Amino acid sequence: MHPYLFELTSLMAIFFFGIISPGADFAMVMRQSILHGRRSAILTSLGVGTSLMFHVTYTILGLGLVISQSITLFNIVKWCGVAYLLYIGVKALRAKPAESIEASVPAEPATRSTQSAFKAFGLGFAANALNPKPVFFFLSIFSTVVSAQTPVAVKFGYGLVMASCLILWFVAVSLFMTTPAMRARFARISHWIDRASGMVFIALGLKLATEKAA
Repeated sequence: MHPYLFELTSLMAIFFFGIISPGADFAMVMRQSILHGRRSAILTSLGVGTSLMFHVTYTILGLGLVISQSITLFNIVKWCGVAYLLYIGVKALRAKPAESIEASVPAEPATRSTQSAFKAFGLGFAANALNPKPVFFFLSIFSTVVSAQTPVAVKFGYGLVMASCLILWFVAVSLFMTTPAMRARFARISHWIDRASGMVFIALGLKLATEKAA
């Protein structure tokens, strides 16, 4: 087996478990799917995948090591993430019933969501970018699986494959959660879903607040 293919296979084997593990990204895409429809959920998925390339880029450039070794930089990233998760959590808890019910009313796919493309994409990007955990995740797997002699272009190729797989996973989640059958099930409890997702985001924010640099 070609060494680059072996490295990519090893990376994807580890990354697979990271993809399916529930977290802020998954909670965000789920909420977007249920409350804002397929278009917004897919755009949020693209935001999450793009943010992953952001993490991969600074890891390859060596900034990930700098952040992991600097308590100050780590805390800046961490508390920005905590503030963001708490903000969207509180906002979800304070959402009015009409804001949730609106997304549950049957409509054409093109008009179902009132959320702008920029906002939907930004929610996914920020949820992933402001999470310091990927700093250590990518730093650890790239340093242990990928050879130091592997060209930078190839490393970026690895990142693109991982980002693409992440986007495909969340797009699949978006498509499943926005099928007519699933939307019908959640239509009457959309307001409570907003409440539940708000509590999840707040819990994730509080959990992140307890994280310490390795």
